[in-house]
Amino acid sequence: MATAIAPELESKGRAARAAAPSLARTPAEVKDHALLAIADALEAQADRIAEANERDLQAGREGGLSSAVMGRLVLDARRITNVANGVRAIAALPDPVGQDYDSYTRPDGLVITRRRVPLGVIGVIYESRPNVTVDIAALCFKAGDPCILRGGKEAVHTNAVLAAIIRDAIASAGGPPEAVQFIEDTDRALVLQMLGMSDYIDLIVPRGSASLVSFVGENATMPAITGGIGVCHTYVDATAETETAVAVTTNAKVARFSVCNALDTVLVHAQAAPHVLPLLAGTLGEAGVEMRCDRRSASLLASQPGANVVAATEDDFGQEFLDLICSVKVVDSMDEALEHIAHYGSGHSEAIITEDAGAAERFLDEVDAAAVFVNASTGFNDGFEFGLGAELAISTNKFHARGPMGLRELTSYKWVVRGKGHTRP
Repeated sequence: MATAIAPELESKGRAARAAAPSLARTPAEVKDHALLAIADALEAQADRIAEANERDLQAGREGGLSSAVMGRLVLDARRITNVANGVRAIAALPDPVGQDYDSYTRPDGLVITRRRVPLGVIGVIYESRPNVTVDIAALCFKAGDPCILRGGKEAVHTNAVLAAIIRDAIASAGGPPEAVQFIEDTDRALVLQMLGMSDYIDLIVPRGSASLVSFVGENATMPAITGGIGVCHTYVDATAETETAVAVTTNAKVARFSVCNALDTVLVHAQAAPHVLPLLAGTLGEAGVEMRCDRRSASLLASQPGANVVAATEDDFGQEFLDLICSVKVVDSMDEALEHIAHYGSGHSEAIITEDAGAAERFLDEVDAAAVFVNASTGFNDGFEFGLGAELAISTNKFHARGPMGLRELTSYKWVVRGKGHTRP
């Protein structure tokens, strides 16, 4: 029996579907003007956003949310400026809609081309991060895709204000505001209902916990991007330069520890471990990181001052911590490191620190992940850092998109065929 759909979902689903033709026809200059209006409005109404954000933060404090979740909820003046600049970056990118590519002429003179078109209505179910509301709305709008946004209860006041600002800015620029729909009802039952709205939603994207992603994958009646869980490794090779290894690994763990591209496990070659691990333990210890170490790495750090070392269990490997925690293991070869990553990784972001060009190329060739890095932090697996402005999600799927999903990943294509009275023999 089909799940009944709440009136709010029904009405906003219809509105998004109805907006699709209008948005698909909206000229690039109008879309860009709307995006710039959104960015300006976010900064101009920073106090309004901060007031709503404080309501969510206060509810989080009263509800006992963890420090990691609370950190993801904050949308202060600095973050608002960053979000607004991200929207401006999207406005500056080429509009993919209508682009022709892969054109070729058949022997009979028939000209065949692929043309980028919007994917359709995109539904996104996400948790905690209110900046996601802006990123998704801006990307989808430029790609010609109406969106239906369902954020988490913990950020509902902030998200509602952001959605209202976005819609007003789009309208002021002459664009279709109905292309951005925000679900205000926080009843969790609406998530399952949304997953049954295949008549209105062409693609569903979950952004959040492993349990949310799994739930969407099991229940969605439309195509879904069900990757994105990040169990990310950094392998310090035998030839790694010590200062680089310590700096890059520390950054991957500490800079933004609550995001999916943050480091979870450090693998250190036995030859590098004696001089890398003590220094790494020092920098991680200063940042408050708990190192869950295997027996060999723990023995090297037994007398290291400032290190926060505990014994690792099997469950600490293959774990996405999203916190100031990482697991550590000493390996005897690159083969062992690759086997560990293949077994425990989630196909998100993997890095090697090495001065050996052959080892680097082998790592790039053999590691099966959406993004692989040489002598660089896994934290760079991010739409803004890749020059995409932002991302709808970071996909670990292989169909239809992999890695940060920017504008081009939010389009499909149609075949355009030009003839001169051609008839098939």
